[in-house]
Amino acid sequence: MTVEDLVKLAHTALEDLKARAIVEIDVRGKTTVSDVMLIATGTSSRHIKSLADHVIEKAKQEEHMPLGIEGHGRSDWVLVDLGDVIVHIMTEESRDFYALEKLWQMEDGEVS
Repeated sequence: MTVEDLVKLAHTALEDLKARAIVEIDVRGKTTVSDVMLIATGTSSRHIKSLADHVIEKAKQEEHMPLGIEGHGRSDWVLVDLGDVIVHIMTEESRDFYALEKLWQMEDGEVS
């Protein structure tokens, strides 16, 4: 799958289960870990787990096995590593505290 296909797959999976405030950040040239990060907010720990499970299920249906899953038992922040795309699903509180969007901001203040 291309990066764009993975982004679309993950974004659609998150939308399917009503994730909030989905943000796509292109990190190409800023890190070698991935090309794109998706950040989304879940309304509860149960919602976050369901969102992560749905992303994983959709990826597997397309024969794209996730490379890793972190925080699945904790549920205030779950990370699904799809290789070129990393999906962060967080509670609103965790998202505000860690401010991942701000970490990846460009000097001119725009999120890429």
